[in-house]
Amino acid sequence: MIKECLRQELSSENWVPIPDEIQQLYIQAGRPRPLYRALRLEKRLVLKKVHLYYKREDLSPTGSHKVNTALAQAYYAAEEGKTTLVTETGAGQWGTALAYAARLMDLDSVIFWVKSVYDWKVDRRALMKLYGGIVHASPSKETEIGRKLLAENPNHPGSLGIAVSEGLEYTDTHEGSVYCLGSVLNHVLMHQTIIGLEAKNSSN
Repeated sequence: MIKECLRQELSSENWVPIPDEIQQLYIQAGRPRPLYRALRLEKRLVLKKVHLYYKREDLSPTGSHKVNTALAQAYYAAEEGKTTLVTETGAGQWGTALAYAARLMDLDSVIFWVKSVYDWKVDRRALMKLYGGIVHASPSKETEIGRKLLAENPNHPGSLGIAVSEGLEYTDTHEGSVYCLGSVLNHVLMHQTIIGLEAKNSSN
């Protein structure tokens, strides 16, 4: 794991500063994003005194909010001298976000993608590769666990747990690699607070 992300994971601080370099990466990714007022939803809900607003995270270069933590993790990994970001992906949004972030930081990315989805989402796979990602259908022949599962069932559909296992094994056996997660952990959620911080700034 990236040391700075681990520090953030265990931090009890109320505020963690966003480095200027990460803020510049956010600008490259189209931040800040404006607040939109949901006028039609207000009308549908017959709201008289309440205003509803939303922010468009689908406007990111990869189409999801996952870019927010991918950029931070890629920056911290590069600062620690890592050369390759490794991860798993299920639906594909996280893999795409990490491939994009790695490209901006001149890092390599290796993505283990659940095979059943890898075979289905051809366009998203192409986008990951366009960003420079090396994408493996999981289970793959790249790892011992993958080869074992394929020997038992050559048509194994894969699972997120298997893709995680392959990513961790790959990281452990390739120098300069670091494993990155797009959900589950506290620091990932903290990196998403950029959305709320922008909302507060735009309402001031």
